[in-house]
Amino acid sequence: MCLGIPGQVVEFVDTNDQLARVDVAGVRRLINIGLLEDEGLQVGDWVLIHVGFAMSKIDEEQANEALASLKLMGQAYGDELEAYWSSRVAAESRGG
Repeated sequence: MCLGIPGQVVEFVDTNDQLARVDVAGVRRLINIGLLEDEGLQVGDWVLIHVGFAMSKIDEEQANEALASLKLMGQAYGDELEAYWSSRVAAESRGG
């Protein structure tokens, strides 16, 4: 099952315009935002993430609904969080 996890952008990585740090359920990770380069992302925006890639920009209400739905799914939520936490972005392994 492929699910997306909502995350809030907290900063952009200066050395690579395709990376941003997001907060997902209290955990901060680097993700690739290259697929959303035309969205004009800003700090505070919410994105839907799948295995380290931002797939779409969403609003806070959608993020809260997605988190609530994922929590209701139980194991699928845990599996998706595990996939998110274990995902790697090449630049992260060098410095983050």
